[in-house]
Amino acid sequence: MPSTERPATLLTGGSRGIGAAIAHRLAVAGHDLALTFRERRQDAEAVAAECRELGADVVVVLQADVADLERAASIVADAVAGLGRLTGLVNNAGITGRIGPFLETTTQESELVFRINVLAPLATTRAAIAHFRDHGGGSIVNISSGAATSGAPSTYIPYAMSKAALNLLTVGAAKEFAADGIRVNTVSPGTTFTEIHAAAGRPNAPVERAPGLPMRRAAQPEEIAGAVAYLLSDEASYTNGADIRITGG
Repeated sequence: MPSTERPATLLTGGSRGIGAAIAHRLAVAGHDLALTFRERRQDAEAVAAECRELGADVVVVLQADVADLERAASIVADAVAGLGRLTGLVNNAGITGRIGPFLETTTQESELVFRINVLAPLATTRAAIAHFRDHGGGSIVNISSGAATSGAPSTYIPYAMSKAALNLLTVGAAKEFAADGIRVNTVSPGTTFTEIHAAAGRPNAPVERAPGLPMRRAAQPEEIAGAVAYLLSDEASYTNGADIRITGG
């Protein structure tokens, strides 16, 4: 049975990469979890099983293509149904769009990037805040990107724009709902070894970029997860509207 004493967190895009690493870290911290996936149910179920072994009592997996904004808005209710309540939301699902020069991108591609990276988190955040206001508060963590402040020239400007917009969702919501006991923060990874680069057509991007990074290497997903766990914890009770940048400098 779901426990009302344990933190209960909805994590979008929890079947691989940074999402899977966050799921594992939250399980160790004692969270019950609702993990969303788009197509790869087997991967999501495998992560769920690992989370149960790591300490989660209840883990549910939810199919959700967050490009469908009606579906994005409904997953909070599904998570509450599966977990009994909700204390946290991690908006992790995202895409970069095609990697390449700005003039080679299309409006249609950019529209999909904004739908998944901005409008879907807007929908889930709105639904989560409505729930949190009626249940004593909660915590939201948006997974952004170092690209939000660099602009990512010649790489993925529309993606950088979408993450800058997500950062402002954090700032605005953090201020508007702080008095309701709701905290909203951002974690901004730099280049990280995940499949997102392959999906954008550049699977070797982390290795290619490494010589230009201060630490001369890309991050591992596990190096991102700890900051998320912190922001969802009571240790971060006075941390609100913050952006933790994990970019290796």
